Amino acid sequence: MAELARSLKSEDPLCVLDVGATSASNIRFFTERGHRIYSQDLLEVSTDPALISRDEQGQTVIDSKKFLEDNLNYPNSHFDLVFCWNLPDYMEEALVKPVVGRLWSVMKPGAILLVFFHTREAGPDAPYYRYHITGTDLLEMHALNARRDHKKERSGPSKNFTLQRVFNNRHIENLFRDFSSIKFFLSRDNIREVLVVR
Repeated sequence: MAELARSLKSEDPLCVLDVGATSASNIRFFTERGHRIYSQDLLEVSTDPALISRDEQGQTVIDSKKFLEDNLNYPNSHFDLVFCWNLPDYMEEALVKPVVGRLWSVMKPGAILLVFFHTREAGPDAPYYRYHITGTDLLEMHALNARRDHKKERSGPSKNFTLQRVFNNRHIENLFRDFSSIKFFLSRDNIREVLVVR
């Protein structure tokens, strides 16, 4: 966050995308500074049962094409800043690369993406967080017992979001290979902060 502080203090209005759990305080933080913010909880919408089908072998398949048809529908080169938070660690693997590809498309050249990755020591019970920006270089984290909404609960049991995988540095570099630069910062709580420039 400290690396982003200069961008957040920009006098020019920024166009910001937050794809984590919706935070009213983040929306307020950006709008009070004259920036435009778009918020879309991609992990929540990725659990839509309509995205799931079975292949010929009976294996569960997530329809990434349908997911992108319904989500992240923004013009190319639209955003100056994207907060991805810890989305790739919790999202279904079939959606991670397509989502990163779409984010690349909707970001302006030189735009910055912030993403967090767990280290191997985090463990499978690592909590899923909602992040609140409380200052230009400070974050407040709230662990979520992220449940599906009541309509979805009627169609199936609710569940917590669980850590799907742990990316090593090489996997992260590969995931963002189309971006112009990537910086790693080791943080507390077994988290790596990664800043990626389009």
